[in-house]
Amino acid sequence: MTLPPKPPAREGRVSLWRYLRLFRKDVLSAQPARLYRAWMAEFRTPFFRSYLCNQPALVDLVLRQRPDDFPKSDRVREGLKPLLGNSVFVTNGETWKRQRRIIDPAFEGGRLRDVFPAMLEAGQGTVSRLATLADGQPREIEAHTSHAAADVIFRTLFSIPIEHSVAAQVFDAFREHQRTQPVVNLGALLPLPRWFPRLRRRRTLRTAAVIRRLIAELTTARMAEIEAGTAPDDLATKIMTTPDPVSGACFEPDEMVDQVAIFFLAGHETSASALAWALYMLALYPEWQDKVAHEASEIFNGAWPDFADVGRLRVSRDCFRETLRLYPPVPMMVREAACPEHFRDRDVPRGSQIVLSSWHLHRHERLWTRPDEFDPDRFETGNGRSCLREAYIPFSAGQRVCTGAGFAMIEGPLLLSMLVRSYRFETVATRPPMPVAHLTVRGQDGIWLRISPR
Repeated sequence: MTLPPKPPAREGRVSLWRYLRLFRKDVLSAQPARLYRAWMAEFRTPFFRSYLCNQPALVDLVLRQRPDDFPKSDRVREGLKPLLGNSVFVTNGETWKRQRRIIDPAFEGGRLRDVFPAMLEAGQGTVSRLATLADGQPREIEAHTSHAAADVIFRTLFSIPIEHSVAAQVFDAFREHQRTQPVVNLGALLPLPRWFPRLRRRRTLRTAAVIRRLIAELTTARMAEIEAGTAPDDLATKIMTTPDPVSGACFEPDEMVDQVAIFFLAGHETSASALAWALYMLALYPEWQDKVAHEASEIFNGAWPDFADVGRLRVSRDCFRETLRLYPPVPMMVREAACPEHFRDRDVPRGSQIVLSSWHLHRHERLWTRPDEFDPDRFETGNGRSCLREAYIPFSAGQRVCTGAGFAMIEGPLLLSMLVRSYRFETVATRPPMPVAHLTVRGQDGIWLRISPR
């Protein structure tokens, strides 16, 4: 049986400096193979201790039971601060709670129905663009899923298509920013004081500044439309006009730039990764691709879907969920112990880094039946279902669960169904993808597929 691609794990012990070199190259392959079976692992360096937790009870403790005792690690902020500022992705405590109180209402169920037409338009645009590429020649699909995901974000957030001049500039600048952004920043590894200057690549700082300037243009224009009473009823308008129910204050302009930056990073980058791997999974397992195509043809019935149809895309949704299990876009989350802890007979000092690896948790040999196989049926038959709540966290869990999780679970199956109904996707034997973790899990040299009309 053909198994989905998986990076080779490191065997044996290596020196700290060797590990850091491997880590900078790829986070996933730098980790030892034992993490696919271990409940917990401790890593010691001269600068900090970290504990990777795979035991479901520990994951539940950190994310659901006592999240305030395990805030987001400041080390996560180091590499992302030039782009994200103080966005909801990196803040903690009362600041984070205030931000979520303002943001969460925009992503409630009723609002998702409202933005569905914009999501559908983005899908239609993607189907049209791929028509010129459906010639059976090898095509790098990540570039196109990235384009599709960016189109969804701009249409739902600002009611503009990816072809809009500012949207296109943000998209181009973000692609350049990804190429300049290192996997790990020096400040994430060394306990540098706050006053110590951070060494960042000039291109990273420049591209981040360009993106933030362009986003500021969009938010400034939208504020003017809100004041004039002409603003469209989209996500940006909803977020910018929602007051904090506690203080009564809305986001300041600079705060809104921070939030839009993380919406673009989280909503675009992660969705692009997930959709590309989902298409590859269906190409690798053509019997599942045919099931998705058949389901879409029956439900769409010769037309484009409406919002009610999305809930009926069960096969597509299960394939997408299984893809998120095997290739979680954000493979690791880092928290920090705010007080001394005691995990599995080990003392965990205050300030220790607590690593929750969805990559290892989702493939854990003691939690999942046939963990490395692509088996969408496990979500329907109960094969491995008992592990889902504790061991399936593609969107995190608890109070810090991704606010866009519901959005993503509409977007992913919808786009997947629309594309597979229109085209057949086949693997390229000479160019198998190898997963690597940068900002998200991507193909080391891209994900190549052959596309032909169905």
